[in-house]
Amino acid sequence: QVQLVESGGGLVQAGGSLRLSCAASGRTFSNYAMGWFRQAPGKEREFVAAISSSGGWTYYADSVKGRFTISRDNAKNTMYLQMNSLKPEDTAIYYCAASGRRIGTTRSLDYNYWGQGTQVTVSS
Repeated sequence: QVQLVESGGGLVQAGGSLRLSCAASGRTFSNYAMGWFRQAPGKEREFVAAISSSGGWTYYADSVKGRFTISRDNAKNTMYLQMNSLKPEDTAIYYCAASGRRIGTTRSLDYNYWGQGTQVTVSS
């Protein structure tokens, strides 16, 4: 079992920045690829970014490429999502997830463990 806890969400104006954190406990964090997903009201959960177990590979949804940066610190069992130039359409609950694969994927079905989510609200 892997337990995941997100933090860092909040209310920010358009153009602002936030950094989300995902703290992991349980099994060896460095064995898991990680991902960020988000779900806006009335919409399906969508992929945001993924990072390999070592941190050497990352992948982003087109909608956030160039604005968001995913990273991880395996010594601290923590993953991050730096979000810059935020837009109102980024408003959603953001979830972190862990996959037993070494390389992350864009499919939520490939992730075995999920956090409870943290709310990000971007005002115009």
